[in-house]
Amino acid sequence: MEIVVVGRHTEVADRFRRHAEDKLAKIEQYSPTVRRVDVEVTHENNPRLANIKERVEITVRDKGPVVRAEAAADDRYGALDLALDKLQERLRRAHERRHAKRRSPQRNNVPPVDVEALALEVSAPNVEESIPHPEKPGEAVEVQLGDSPVTIRQKLHTADSMTLANAIDEMEMVGHDFFLFVDSDSGRPSVAYRRHGWTYGVIALDTTCDCEPKSGD
Repeated sequence: MEIVVVGRHTEVADRFRRHAEDKLAKIEQYSPTVRRVDVEVTHENNPRLANIKERVEITVRDKGPVVRAEAAADDRYGALDLALDKLQERLRRAHERRHAKRRSPQRNNVPPVDVEALALEVSAPNVEESIPHPEKPGEAVEVQLGDSPVTIRQKLHTADSMTLANAIDEMEMVGHDFFLFVDSDSGRPSVAYRRHGWTYGVIALDTTCDCEPKSGD
């Protein structure tokens, strides 16, 4: 199992790397086929966020879905412990889900998902210059909009088509409130999102629409 520890806007000392490797060694007990574990440490410079100034994100790359957990604390050692607790719980749930599916193949039929339209209005400063976009999978681009405090971080991912049921499973494993995927039934780019309790929503894009920019008068 390969463990890679990197810092974002911060340096990572060898002492912390060794500590993280010792802590993460137990992951193989929950996921014997794990190939790589990525640990990203982020430092927040805002003094008003002193109690959450260190953030640690752990990503487990296995043969199945990616499992991810993150946490923040006033020091990175505490953040690592909190993130590891979340990760172990998600790995345990993933293990139980795999065994449940083997026992009940018909479980692939998920209950109807409550689908609702979502209108999102985003306002941002008017910026004349174009915003660069990532060009390679895994590449991230971060840009500040003009002289405003607004910063946008973009990342390009590869997309494998999957069913809505699988998308919701993977969303649960990474601990996010939404999950972007390509629906294998419709072929449309879609996003599943958590609503409340055990209800979810999904938004799909009609890629057949005319998306050409309109010319000015």
